[in-house]
Amino acid sequence: MSNLTKEQIVKSVPQKGFFGHPKGLFTLFFTEFWERFSYYGMRAILVFYMYYELSQGGLGLDKTLALSIMSIYGSLVYMSGIIGGWLADRIFGTSKAVFIGGIFIMFGHIALAIPGTITLFFVSMVLIVIGTGLLKPNVSSVVGDIYAEGDNRRDSGFSIFYMGINMGGFISPLIVGELMKTSFHLGFGVAALGMFFGLLVFVFTKKKNLGLAGTQIANPLSPAEKKKTFSIFTVTALVLAGFIAYAVPKGWLTFESFIAAVGVLGFLIPTTYFIVMYRSPKTTPVEQSRIIAYIPLFIASIMFWAIAEQGSTILALYADTRTNLNIMGMQISPAWFQSVNPLFIIVLAPMFAWMWVKLGDRQPSIPRKFSLGLLFAGLSFIVILIPGYFGDANTLVSPFWLILSIFVVVLGELLLSPVGLSATTKLAPAAFSAQTMSLWFLSNAAAQGLNAQIVKLYSEETELLYFGIIGGTAIVLSIILFLISPIISRFMKGVH
Repeated sequence: MSNLTKEQIVKSVPQKGFFGHPKGLFTLFFTEFWERFSYYGMRAILVFYMYYELSQGGLGLDKTLALSIMSIYGSLVYMSGIIGGWLADRIFGTSKAVFIGGIFIMFGHIALAIPGTITLFFVSMVLIVIGTGLLKPNVSSVVGDIYAEGDNRRDSGFSIFYMGINMGGFISPLIVGELMKTSFHLGFGVAALGMFFGLLVFVFTKKKNLGLAGTQIANPLSPAEKKKTFSIFTVTALVLAGFIAYAVPKGWLTFESFIAAVGVLGFLIPTTYFIVMYRSPKTTPVEQSRIIAYIPLFIASIMFWAIAEQGSTILALYADTRTNLNIMGMQISPAWFQSVNPLFIIVLAPMFAWMWVKLGDRQPSIPRKFSLGLLFAGLSFIVILIPGYFGDANTLVSPFWLILSIFVVVLGELLLSPVGLSATTKLAPAAFSAQTMSLWFLSNAAAQGLNAQIVKLYSEETELLYFGIIGGTAIVLSIILFLISPIISRFMKGVH
């Protein structure tokens, strides 16, 4: 399988059948739809499950600890993508990695669906982190495999695929959020069912629709490398297991120390990436200049995601404790607000795509788009600060303030996230193209590692300071980035 050419892979995929796209897009669209249905459904209620009292069906954890765990979980999900990409490139191939990942995710959600102890909860988290790391980066890679290099349907295909992600993310919190009123475990069970449907779609349509796409192992391990890799994995696993068994009773490995360690890794790993790429003899002077240009964009991305990812932590808590959930006599679930972000993306993404085409050469440079994205992220926190400023901590605020805050941050996301993906492909050194894409996703991992510490500062008493300082910091950074954009553009060496 490792000697297949791109042309042979594309020829094996039926090229007509899903809105004028290759039939394989049907398989990948619905696999990802159900995976995101599963993931976002689980994520919409997970923080509530952690801090709700045992009498309410939750685990009864401290709210601040629950917020930190939620952030560190998100960080680990993005870090695991590096391992998932490596396993696909060297051992499984992307198609098999997607299937194995889906199995892990499904069992993770099944573990959550079983009423149990905090131990079972953490087992489920490990399974979902491993599964998402295997599935998430590799299903996108298979989308790229079904199109020929010069196929002008590719961008449109990724747009349709992106709609599948957001449709799953929009629908599931509405269903799971309602079920949470009856039982958290029922909600998690529906999330597991969603992943099961995704696996069914994948298994029963991949042979007919995907052909050879995803079956090729890009850089397979030799027998000697397999033996060495297995030995390293085994020794590492045994050392980690031994350390955990010794450190937990000693009090060395606690929630706090683990959260701090993951937070440090969130910054240490990308820093190492930058140093290795810059100093590599395979990186040309022009590419080195582009790496320098990429650093401030990466930092801006961390700041952006540090705000955007608080939608599932601080803003989820805000929805539950500070928002009037009684609308026209109907009590809505706080989890429903998790559907607002994907809904706005579904509506606004085509408008932004049209706007960039319309502007053509007159559109802002990449650094200035980043600065505008960061500005909107900062403003979203200023928006949510306003009702608290004019009211008090004991007054429930209108849900429309929360919806407006999410709307503003989505404007920022559409300015920064797709542009960041594009910029990463353009600025990446040729020898590190795939790894630089992993680096881009690590900005989210670093952001959520940082959030695990930041969320500890939030309370109803510190609400105004919290939103004001973080939002204000983002706005100041956006202005600085806007001012130095011409310098960054010069370092980009012809990339616009």
